[in-house]
Order: sequence, then structure tokens, then C-alpha cells
Amino acid sequence: MYWEACGNPKGKPALYLHGGPGSGAQTWYRQHFDPQRYLIVSFDQRGCGRSRPLVTERDYDLASNTTESLIADIEELREHLCIERWLLTGVSWGTTLALAYAQAHPERVSEIVLAAVTTTSRAEVTWITETIGCIFPEAWSEFERLANRRAGQSLIDAYYGLIRHPDPRIRERAAEAWCRWEDVLVSLDPQAKPSARFADLDFRINFATLVIHYFANAAFLEGKEILQNMERIADLPGVLIHGRLDVSGPLKTAWQLHQRWSKSRLIVIENEGHGGPAMWNEFTKAIASFSPRVIA
Repeated sequence: MYWEACGNPKGKPALYLHGGPGSGAQTWYRQHFDPQRYLIVSFDQRGCGRSRPLVTERDYDLASNTTESLIADIEELREHLCIERWLLTGVSWGTTLALAYAQAHPERVSEIVLAAVTTTSRAEVTWITETIGCIFPEAWSEFERLANRRAGQSLIDAYYGLIRHPDPRIRERAAEAWCRWEDVLVSLDPQAKPSARFADLDFRINFATLVIHYFANAAFLEGKEILQNMERIADLPGVLIHGRLDVSGPLKTAWQLHQRWSKSRLIVIENEGHGGPAMWNEFTKAIASFSPRVIA
């Protein structure tokens, strides 16, 4: 597992969880933390980024890549760094992982700051792969056609079969179709641009494989859905930041979490979708609100 730490070694520990699944941590997340006040930690989740092996490598065991295994990775990293408790932060898929980790280990979390909030429930997966086609009927028709699904088969299950197909050409076509759909999902956001990273074939296949794997399995949280277990983190302070124009992940999810989380604050960005300068400004401010006044 690739991990990194920066900022003040004596600062308040904070963990950033990247999106995707499969996006990798990149470097931009660091700008949201005061390096004088925080010990800033992040890692590339298993199967992607600079962690090895990549999910696309020969004989990779997809069954070993689950939310439970990622939570175990986080705990191993926390113990390795001798951190007692940390501020959890995450974006998009990283918010699902942050909430799942916090519910599994609430005693290890001091506060939570989330932007572009998701829980990757079965209902959310159905929305993002099928129901949302009512907003983008032209693009969805092509997305659905390329899946070549059987009668009664869900679209996500059809793509799960394609992205794991033994023929690399079929996997490549599935990844291209999936990433093209990902760009469509954010296209109503005035701030949105097609992802330049999707032009890279290796990244595209790795990313699509992990996203489809987690979506097809509803983040491996069925029976222990995040919304139904909010009492586990009821006493933790939190901030939820979400764009009104985020059709890929409607505001309803963040609002429902907020209703069940008395110590949370919900910030709605009226003119942005799945990201944008106003959202990142609120993300930075929320993180700063939990920073220590004095560093020992």
C-alpha cells in the first residue's frame, strides 16, 4: 500500500480518502489542510494508483478488494503511524469509505468532513446507472446498448461481466463506455470538464474495473447500510458539503444523513454539482474549523 504523510509531525492527525473507487490520492488534497496544524495522511486504496498490485494485473484477486479490506488497511496504517484518533475527510466515494470506517471504529475518529456525499447504496447505484437515463436519454441509450445485457439483467451487472471478460478488447470497450458515461454524469455542472485522466488507457481500465466492482456489490455494505447505522457516529461532529446540481449523486443522500446525524452541519452549494471552487472553499473552511489552536 502506498501512503504518504506531510505537514507537521506533531500536528493533529487527519486522513484524506480519495474518490473513485480507483482515482488514487493525487496531490491536490493537501491544499485543503494547514500544514502547520495538521499531520496530513493519505494513501492509494488497494488496486489503484501507486499501490501494488493494480487491479488489472494478471491473476489479481478481485474478491480481496472490498470495503471491509479497505477499512482494515486504514486501521493498519493508523496503527503503523501510532495515531490514536484522526479527523476523517473524503470526497465522493471517499465519503462512503469514511462513513463506513467511522461506523466500524468510531473511537478512532475525532471529526468528519465530507464533500460530494455518497453512501453507494443499491438505490444510489441504480440511480447512477439506470434511472438517471431520464435526464440524459441520448447518452444513456448508447451506454445501455453497449452493455448488451440479457433480459432482466441490471446494467451494472452487465458491465461487471464485460469489465471482467477474458478478452482484453471487450474490457477496453467496456471501460471506455463507462468513463464516457462518467463524464456525462457531471456535464450539467457549470464547473465540469471531461476528465483528462480517462484518455489514458491503463488508468481508464483500472478505474472502471474498481468502480464497477464496488457498484455491482453496493460497496459490500448490504445488510449494514450506512444510513441505517448512523447511531454509531451520532456523537461525532461532522460537516456534509454537497452541490445542488449534483445529479450523479443527488442531495437527498446528504440530507438524509444529516437528518439522522444531530452533530452534523449540512452545507448546500447552490450553483455547483460534483465539485467546484465554492465546494472546495467550504471543504477547506470545514477542515480549518477543527484545527487545533495550539500545537504542542
